[in-house]
Amino acid sequence: MKLDTLIEILNDYREEFGGDAEVRLMTQQNWPFENRICGVTSGRDMNETDDDDDQDVADDNTVYIVEGGQICYGSKRAWENCRDS
Repeated sequence: MKLDTLIEILNDYREEFGGDAEVRLMTQQNWPFENRICGVTSGRDMNETDDDDDQDVADDNTVYIVEGGQICYGSKRAWENCRDS
């Protein structure tokens, strides 16, 4: 997914639910979990960090939504109903 597409989808939900709606990350389609979002980073941010114990990512221009921990079990319906364009 491209950044502009994600922003457009999130803006549509903001108009529908307001800016205080919680955002979670649904993972593992076959055994779904709802997860908190810890934050957002980029490949450039990670590659600029001096840490010899971890490897760089391939693309500086990639944006990552970072998982913040599991909340509860999720629903497989998330994949059936997700907006991707």
